[in-house]
Amino acid sequence: MLYPELFKSLESVRWDMDKDVPWDQFEAVKLTDEQANTIKMNAITEWSALPATEMFLRDNRHDSDFSAFMSIWFYEEQKHSLVLQEYLRRFRPDLVPTEAELHNVRFEFDPAPELETLMLHFCGEIRLNHWYRRAAEWHTEPVIKAIYRLISQDEARHAGAYLRYMKRALTSRSKELGDQARAAFSKIGVLMASARRTPQALHPTNLHVNKDLFPNDTIQSRVPEPGWLETWLDQQINFDKEWETKVADRILHNMSLLLDRSFATVQDLNRYRKEVSKEVADNVAGAVAAVKQVTTPPRTA
Repeated sequence: MLYPELFKSLESVRWDMDKDVPWDQFEAVKLTDEQANTIKMNAITEWSALPATEMFLRDNRHDSDFSAFMSIWFYEEQKHSLVLQEYLRRFRPDLVPTEAELHNVRFEFDPAPELETLMLHFCGEIRLNHWYRRAAEWHTEPVIKAIYRLISQDEARHAGAYLRYMKRALTSRSKELGDQARAAFSKIGVLMASARRTPQALHPTNLHVNKDLFPNDTIQSRVPEPGWLETWLDQQINFDKEWETKVADRILHNMSLLLDRSFATVQDLNRYRKEVSKEVADNVAGAVAAVKQVTTPPRTA
């Protein structure tokens, strides 16, 4: 099991909201209304770890190890929301999210292939790490700069934990399951490393997850200002081509290590995806043919 080791390693670096946040260094003149409002939106977005955890537990009932790890991930993600709310409570109480605003991002996600979801969230943690690093640079007030640095480091550690579970899937005793994992990881990797080619920010909170609620079925569509994310990225923290390239390079680097093959570009990873997808399809076709051969009664004259 990975959970005991991950618990120990993450526990050893866990920060304390009272002791490790420099609350006494707050400088009111360096916090603008524009910046404070983005903190509120991020606090609500982080609250969506609640429905994501419910999804993970539902779709991984067969996997007690990973489900146990969710206790760590859920705690730390909700803590991100809490520390951002605490910042607002202390310094901009008029912007503290209401319970209704928080609850509005809690809704059921449709079931999805578990390996693809795992890879999606691995990439999402990498992206959040970069978003928050850039947010720490954009903000001018010392306390919130420190908070964003703390939570960005958490997101990087979460990505590392997800990567451990991805490695476990690849080393499954079943070659079939290993091939399915390679196909799933490369498929989502191509998508998530191609953000420069898409009009929307590629993160789990910005993707449609409940067809019955469409189009109001993304986390970002349910925050008080649904268009805030694009404004935050494009006009405020200036998450430009250079930063998108850093995200893509990080995904490709990890995929190279994970799949034991060099991927310098998204095109390289996409070629690999096609190869593995064909292998999986051929294996399925072969298995179906074998079953038919066994179950089809012989012809009689």
